Amino acid sequence: MAPQIDAVILAGGMARRMDGNDKGLVDLNGQAMICHTIDKLSSQVDNIMINANRNQAQYEQWGYTVFSDQDSGYLGPLAGMVTALKQTQADYLLVVPCDCPLLPDDLASRLLTALTQQNADIAVASDGEREQPVVLLLKPYLAESMQAFLDAGERKIDFWYRQHQVAVESFADQPNAFINVNTPEQKQQLAQQIAKSY
Repeated sequence: MAPQIDAVILAGGMARRMDGNDKGLVDLNGQAMICHTIDKLSSQVDNIMINANRNQAQYEQWGYTVFSDQDSGYLGPLAGMVTALKQTQADYLLVVPCDCPLLPDDLASRLLTALTQQNADIAVASDGEREQPVVLLLKPYLAESMQAFLDAGERKIDFWYRQHQVAVESFADQPNAFINVNTPEQKQQLAQQIAKSY
């Protein structure tokens, strides 16, 4: 039987470089940015959750479970991840940000293969040059370790996952897969790229 994989889309940040606009809801080629991410994930996982700390009613319109960080105060992506890990009943949790609309169509399957083959607890995606610390496949039992890391005042995801057995899966064959949007200028460039791909 195939393992169950849930996904959480992280949309809980403050998006300071996007003039404070909620990145997941920013329009990109006629639909909210998070729609592009949902489209990429929906055929890859059993269930999708959305981590959002504001505009929750707007996120709920897509029909998925929406939750805020268990620890308030905008503590960063780990706060959303640990809350999702505590909610999922699946075998694995796939974590992605809301502002990566070009995610690979084979993201979940390749991360699962890497994790399984290397007997790891975590698989992290790489673009071939750099690891993408907010694109991870995790075993839910790691919630305890992640919570302890946060409680100690730590925030850097890669510092946390280095404490565990990590598999790195390179997506160098899809170099644009992890382009993310932090500024209005990057949004414009990405919109042009998506338009060309249709």
